[in-house]
Amino acid sequence: MPQAVTDQNLPLVRRLEAVGFRAWPATSVQYDGSWQIRLTGGHPSKRLNCVVALDPSDSRDIAIRLEKAARKFEAHGRPILVRETPLTPKPLIELMKADGWERFEEVLTLTCDLTAIELPENTLDHLPSHDVGRFVDADLCVNGTDPALKPSLAEVVSAIKPPTGLFVIEDPEAGPVAVALCVQDNDLAGIMSLAVRPDHRKRGLGLEILTAALRWARMRGAKSAWLQVVADNAPALALYSKLGFTEAYRYAYWRKGSST
Repeated sequence: MPQAVTDQNLPLVRRLEAVGFRAWPATSVQYDGSWQIRLTGGHPSKRLNCVVALDPSDSRDIAIRLEKAARKFEAHGRPILVRETPLTPKPLIELMKADGWERFEEVLTLTCDLTAIELPENTLDHLPSHDVGRFVDADLCVNGTDPALKPSLAEVVSAIKPPTGLFVIEDPEAGPVAVALCVQDNDLAGIMSLAVRPDHRKRGLGLEILTAALRWARMRGAKSAWLQVVADNAPALALYSKLGFTEAYRYAYWRKGSST
């Protein structure tokens, strides 16, 4: 597993956080100072339902603001989640620790230089679709997700404003076996989701669909790519490392402990 990055490039973190918000838009976004409160009633994605602080120095009235944010989540029928990034004020982290909050799911944000990597030519066989319904059906199938989430996932994908490539690999008999969603935001390409159906893994499909998405983005002018992967997903980290992705920063989530 890549080692944690200690010397954080905060301008890069800010830029990747900003493009990440555009690439996976929440239904409701409210600000309390530099804290962004993201809520999406119909979809449980943690990235769409969390509090994210965007300025390490914005630490006034933390306890009051955290309680105020918690009430907004409660109104949406959700428990409050705080997403900790290198931009999170240290006093906020200390307060959550002291109050018995639990830190969970560490995620790596990786980047690679698209101008420097070699991508197979044959990936042009996989051209992106613009059919949101077809992609969402394939994504739900490949990930084994509850079909009831189709309307909310379709709403999220349809709300993405930058150019988006929806990639699906289908087997004539098995149906959808791999999916990837690539969002090109000026010179940055974000891989927002990539999945291979469990019964079709270890066949090179992950590399195939990822390189197809990156090649599409590079042909449209993207110079760098970024993605996010859970820190303990060793197979995915091995795949991304093979293509030259390296760690830019990590984030994690905090939730209230059972006794708080």
